[in-house]
Amino acid sequence: MMRPLRPATFALISVLAIGGGAHAADRVQFESARYQIGPLQRRLALERHEPLFPTPASVITGFLTKPEGPGPFPALVHLHGCGGLPAAVRSGLQDHFWATRLAMWGYVALVVDSFTSRGIGSTCSGELAPRVADAYGALAYLARQSFVYADRIGVIGFSAGGIAALSIAETRDFDLFENETEHHFKAAVAYYPACFSDGNVSMPTLILIGDRDDWTSPAACKASVARRRPDSLVTLIVYAGAYHSFDVPRPQGQSYFGHWLEYNEAAANAASAETQRFLAEKLAR
Repeated sequence: MMRPLRPATFALISVLAIGGGAHAADRVQFESARYQIGPLQRRLALERHEPLFPTPASVITGFLTKPEGPGPFPALVHLHGCGGLPAAVRSGLQDHFWATRLAMWGYVALVVDSFTSRGIGSTCSGELAPRVADAYGALAYLARQSFVYADRIGVIGFSAGGIAALSIAETRDFDLFENETEHHFKAAVAYYPACFSDGNVSMPTLILIGDRDDWTSPAACKASVARRRPDSLVTLIVYAGAYHSFDVPRPQGQSYFGHWLEYNEAAANAASAETQRFLAEKLAR
């Protein structure tokens, strides 16, 4: 489904700084989810008469922002792009503007840092990081908190984080991780992701992308959604004139790993309003 841009419903500046509606972020640590030991590993271990031990869990850092009040609140796991979190966010000098925005809307936001503890600078050149495992680890962490509704947790991802969000949302008939069935994501939002799947998902999913994105093709997302079943829970919105990373305020466009990034105020405000509406419908009730 494609819709035209709508007029901005609020000024972007109102969500770029912590105000009376959110606490400053707390640095927290949690374990990334462990992948299941598959039948092949089990068979090889039996054949070799070797003990089979679970893979040690990675401990990673996140930045937790809460709305004012005791809660409980619905919550979002935030997944960054291939360039990682901004240095000011990693150092604690500045809260992520999306965390602030989500907290002002009434959601706990856990911004996951998948790179720092692993010594990863970026994955923009094809390096790998277990983004989906980190998201499930963040889900388990949030579900344990008394100020979070354990059954009202969603995921929001951007670029490579959006790809991970779509992977989480995809329909599958097996568990990837240990104890995966204990908690579930309820909804997913993906900003300018690469779309690889058949468009069939197990939860309400919102995809937001610009029609001038030269990094993660909007054509691929259109084709993916076109292949979906009639009862699919995916909504795709394509913003005219918007490039990759259109929601990130920057003074001017820039080339990044050979792709063009540019802030688009109209698209950013329209996507923010659409995200707020979607989350209110899927998580806040």
